[in-house]
Amino acid sequence: MTGIHVALIRGINVGRAKRVAMSDLRALVAGLGFTGVRTVLNSGNVIFTVTGKPRTGAAGLIEEGLAGKLGVSARVIVLSAGEFLTIADENPLLGTAGEAARLLVAFFSSAADRTRLRELMRQHWTPETLAIGSRAAYLWCPEGILDSPVLKAVGRALGGEMTTRNWATVMRLRALLDGP
Repeated sequence: MTGIHVALIRGINVGRAKRVAMSDLRALVAGLGFTGVRTVLNSGNVIFTVTGKPRTGAAGLIEEGLAGKLGVSARVIVLSAGEFLTIADENPLLGTAGEAARLLVAFFSSAADRTRLRELMRQHWTPETLAIGSRAAYLWCPEGILDSPVLKAVGRALGGEMTTRNWATVMRLRALLDGP
């Protein structure tokens, strides 16, 4: 698990209950022994590097740190830079979606989450669209995400085991991972 990683933290800075200053989040992740810690936007996106001995369980460490040091309970999904870039490259909806804010990527906490969505693929979501990749689902919600039937169905199927980011955020993270 050495190299650059992305932590996607579910639900922080959404509503009042889980407000976390990004400076506190950076300090927490750095205090866990990770280096090159950067937060992206104000919504729980962290890029960091694992150096030295491989560190397993980074998601659990960050979850424990959030709860113990910042008093916030939140699920964390950690992907290697390669995994994140593959998820971005696999997006089959790029030709369909017209607005980055309404194109969502639902990151799975494990590859097993993929099978939990198979039944949803048999349904017709028009005008919305659902596609499933190896480690994420892709949701096109042209009428908005707040009342999106497909987003609600994916949320019910996966519960707290996934987190979503809109395509603009995914591209921002990708630019930092592809950067110099």
